[in-house]
Amino acid sequence: MNKHDHAGMISQPYKLYVERTDAKKKMARFYAMSIEPNLFGEACLTRRWGRIGTNGQMKTHQFEKEQAAVDLFLELLRQKRRRGYRAIGCVSSQ
Repeated sequence: MNKHDHAGMISQPYKLYVERTDAKKKMARFYAMSIEPNLFGEACLTRRWGRIGTNGQMKTHQFEKEQAAVDLFLELLRQKRRRGYRAIGCVSSQ
């Protein structure tokens, strides 16, 4: 058994919050994801999205193996980046 298959243990934290805004289109959206163990030790990917300032919608996906949750997390991240979502509060080093 490797560290990714151990029940109830997530090998590292997976959290993401991104926004997409466009004043001309009156667009202000957010998208958030995280992977955490559920009560049964399975990896649970939780997604939230909607208009900034609202609770938005939520969907959860449960996986027996952490790697499957991570694969979906990364695919959704790629999709959001292609659509123009960007991390907020990033500080660039100069």
